[in-house]
Amino acid sequence: MIHAWRKGKSALAKSLLAAALAAGSLLLPAGAGYADSARTIRVALFADIGSKYKLTVPAVTLSSSQAWSLIAEDAGTVLVTVPSGTKVRASLDGYRVKVLETPSWQTAADAAKKLQSTSDKPFLFMNSKGGGNVYQLYTGMYASESAAKNAADRVAKAGLNLPADQSPVVKGGKHLTAGSFATQLEADTARASIAAAGVDTWTAVVPSEGGGSRYEVWVAEAVNDSDLAAARLVLGQVMPQLSLTTAPKGLMIRTDVGLDLNSETQTMHYAVSGDAKFKAAGNSTGIQLAERSKRTYRGSLELGGSNGSLSVINELPLEQYLYSVVGGEVSASWPAEALKAQAVAARSYALAQGLRFDIANVVDTTLSQVYNGIGTEAPSVTSAVDATSGEVLKSGGNLVEAVFSSNSGGKTADPSEVWNSGGNVFASVDSSEDSSAVASAKKWYYVQLPGGLDGYVREDNVKLTGDKTPAGLDILTATTKDVNVRPLPVIDNSVSPVGKLNPGENAVVLSKVSESGSYSWIKGPYTSSDLLKSLQGKTSATLPSTIVTLQVTERGPSGRAVLVKANGNPLSVKYPDLYRSSLGGLPSTLFDIVPSGSYTVLGADGKTASVSGSQQTSVLTASGMVTKSGSGTVVMGGDSKARVVDATSGFLFIGWGNGHGLGMSQWGVKGMADQGYDYKAILQHYFQNVTIVKE
Repeated sequence: MIHAWRKGKSALAKSLLAAALAAGSLLLPAGAGYADSARTIRVALFADIGSKYKLTVPAVTLSSSQAWSLIAEDAGTVLVTVPSGTKVRASLDGYRVKVLETPSWQTAADAAKKLQSTSDKPFLFMNSKGGGNVYQLYTGMYASESAAKNAADRVAKAGLNLPADQSPVVKGGKHLTAGSFATQLEADTARASIAAAGVDTWTAVVPSEGGGSRYEVWVAEAVNDSDLAAARLVLGQVMPQLSLTTAPKGLMIRTDVGLDLNSETQTMHYAVSGDAKFKAAGNSTGIQLAERSKRTYRGSLELGGSNGSLSVINELPLEQYLYSVVGGEVSASWPAEALKAQAVAARSYALAQGLRFDIANVVDTTLSQVYNGIGTEAPSVTSAVDATSGEVLKSGGNLVEAVFSSNSGGKTADPSEVWNSGGNVFASVDSSEDSSAVASAKKWYYVQLPGGLDGYVREDNVKLTGDKTPAGLDILTATTKDVNVRPLPVIDNSVSPVGKLNPGENAVVLSKVSESGSYSWIKGPYTSSDLLKSLQGKTSATLPSTIVTLQVTERGPSGRAVLVKANGNPLSVKYPDLYRSSLGGLPSTLFDIVPSGSYTVLGADGKTASVSGSQQTSVLTASGMVTKSGSGTVVMGGDSKARVVDATSGFLFIGWGNGHGLGMSQWGVKGMADQGYDYKAILQHYFQNVTIVKE
């Protein structure tokens, strides 16, 4: 199914380079300014940035093959040195719920296990108190006092076996200092004497005013100022010898015994003051972040708070960031010119972001650019980044937000087909080289089995018999046992095959297609209820009770859908690219919609009639044509292409490309590099009216 708007290849478009500059326009509004002049970049790994981005964890686990430090960001003071190979944990010293306290680790661990599957994540600490060790189970952290109170109510109803004299209670990050000391040993000794009286105490490390650090003994876990004043009054009565002052910003040192709830292990845990920032930094091998798929990061990891949640921001030199981005976005085995083009585009995009995410320039997902730390670096990528060091795309003196996608399906998108904006830097251009994505992929036969079932078999598991049906369709058979006939032309073991084919068993060939992937794909069939559920909240239209017809009624310059109608009524979306998520998560908006349960017959008089798969029809089998009612109707057009009409109504989406399609197509870049184009020619093909400038 190839449309006129996908045919042809503009060789001229690839040979002409823009000579004149024109005013550029950023695709989406970026934050003020560019990444700083020292060319560092801030990447949000975990943060709550409101509607812009939210990915949070209660705590993080850090380690490295070399020693590293926790540094107070404001003072630049090293507070903690962590030996090589040692794990430490960090969390926000915020609102939490103290669930229980017990002398038994097993009792506390069993309760923590029950909480793991809930929204109230457990923290398990060991502390010295009243002459012995106690295990303290918390949940958290929570963005506000009211959220913590609600959590305490939930935990109380969670079916935990709590001691009769204990119930979940809200705690907070306000503390009192009961003494200041030069060394941790002195602070620990003083803390032990206070704890012996049955008072909760902790050692903390804070920056000193004159530089360096000091250790303090902290008491109280107050939620607010009045709570802190009440704690001061009570402690003053119990231990009048203590001189209590409000604790400064710092790191509360705790002993974490909850990393493995099957056996007791101890890990140092640092709770970060809610409005302070500390950096994990200080070595050349990088620091591993277990909660981010055990990735290791160059530069520093800033630990702080955002909207009551722990934030982790990776700050590193821009060029080192690109070592990972380029290797994460495309294969390191691609031609050098393709890697260079990706490096320049990624650098331009990153610098154009400003502080788009308030506390960070970018995030580490495809919302910005894929960034996986040191793990996706490779010598070929490093060479490409270094070879283009500082080079960016500009138009009219402005940085270009050089967006890109995996595969444009043969033609890149026009801005009007994506986000309704983009200026004269972006236009729909030929990208025939996108087919390089399937250059080595196997083809699939779309077949009908005896009995009417239809599906796909990969070409290397079958062979044509040389025979044909009365309608002229080829017949094939399996070359090995138990060949899976799959519902779509792709290997997906999570989906059951529609049947099996063995040697000697024949099937009718209806068509031959490429394997579903980034270049071309088939999705569905989706039922009316599937689509209505997906459309909920994504269209301004009033949704029907049932979708009977679904059609693309308007396309943009590249052929992408810009208006889809259900039952003849527009399914209006905020911008056209939203059709991807609105219609079940489609790879792109370059698609056709094919009803799976009916077809239209065009008569000699020009009149049309609709026929459904439930009507009595003829099934083309390997042995001939059989009249049948129900599933399995084969429809053949005048072009000798055939398809099966299923009795179950639904909609197939047959499409091309993967991603929004605007700007640079990564597989097209590879294809052009394979043909000998250099990175500058490639970039100036995909981006209009631009120059490449070294800054």
